[in-house]
Amino acid sequence: MMKFTKQNFFFLVGGMIIYVVDIGVDFWVASRYFCQGQYSWSILILCFRGLSSLITQIFSYEWFKNDWEGTDTGKLKLVFLVHLFQCGIFIRYWFALKYGCQVAFKQTSSRDASEADPSNFFQKQAIDAVTDINMLRLFKTFLKTTPQLFLQIYILMEHDKTHFYQYAAIIVSFCGISLSMVDYQTSLRKSLPEKDEFRVLSKFMYVLYKLLTITSWILSISLITLLSIRISVILLVFLWICGFTWTLKQHTTFCKSTKMEYLYRTVVGIILIFSFFNIKGRRTKVCISIYYATHTVVTLSILFVYISWKPSIIEEICFTIVGILTILSLVLGIIFLVVYYSHFHPTTYCRPQACSDEIDGVAGQKDRVKTSRFQNFLMQ
Repeated sequence: MMKFTKQNFFFLVGGMIIYVVDIGVDFWVASRYFCQGQYSWSILILCFRGLSSLITQIFSYEWFKNDWEGTDTGKLKLVFLVHLFQCGIFIRYWFALKYGCQVAFKQTSSRDASEADPSNFFQKQAIDAVTDINMLRLFKTFLKTTPQLFLQIYILMEHDKTHFYQYAAIIVSFCGISLSMVDYQTSLRKSLPEKDEFRVLSKFMYVLYKLLTITSWILSISLITLLSIRISVILLVFLWICGFTWTLKQHTTFCKSTKMEYLYRTVVGIILIFSFFNIKGRRTKVCISIYYATHTVVTLSILFVYISWKPSIIEEICFTIVGILTILSLVLGIIFLVVYYSHFHPTTYCRPQACSDEIDGVAGQKDRVKTSRFQNFLMQ
């Protein structure tokens, strides 16, 4: 059984601190834009924050409701109120820290410990709590952090004047994307029995592949937005429709209710705008090849159109530098993608019979919910 260590506990504390700092930076940057009279940018930042918070709270509460089915309704009502005030993630951090502390500092587990051993119970509870947090943080990354990064880069390109808080927002966004990607993949490897351990070099390759491909795409979208906001919006909506349609055809079964399943598919469509998302745990060589080949063609097309259409603006925003960064990050990102999938990605995939053992009783019901939830939520 996978162990929750002291290192995991301190990383969890650090993740909670970064989450709070991220909230503070968002409101700080939004207030600075508001004071400068840039009301539209301030509102956009707050909208990204509000939308991501609302959606993550909805999923968090639904998961609590599914996991606590048949338990005290009064307790569930209290949890609903906390989520209503957009603080549900802190309940999850409290549970993760509570069980994590029991495991890392107060319990000693032996190799011969049975499943009924308290230490094993706390191990599983801590791991499950952290796994749910990392899934919610992944939602937040693509609903708030990545759009925020796109907005800040667009603003820097559009205006000559730059401020410290803009760079702070960009740095926090990059850090947030990196940490959420690593934490999610770590939880994936720990939760699915057929996944290999996520080692340091694997993490390094994975983060570089994701960050570089996302950066190249954001730079491309920022360029087309400078050219025409309308064209940019049409392109993003079209990409979302393609991602949403593909998700529908996959017949996902992540949520218990139909409404929540469609919300999940909507969110996956947004994620697919920025990065590849494997939602079935199957081999994805063809899909991922088509996905990044399409991104490459669109990126090169944007650069070509930009050169042909508005050479005067190209000089003002140092298009040469931006173009080089776009191409370089794309090429390096594809290289790291190939290296990661060739040498560091697990070759075995989670099979239903391996990941969803049938267990009788109430505890077994919860185990099946937990395992199935992560089994049907795969990003590779």
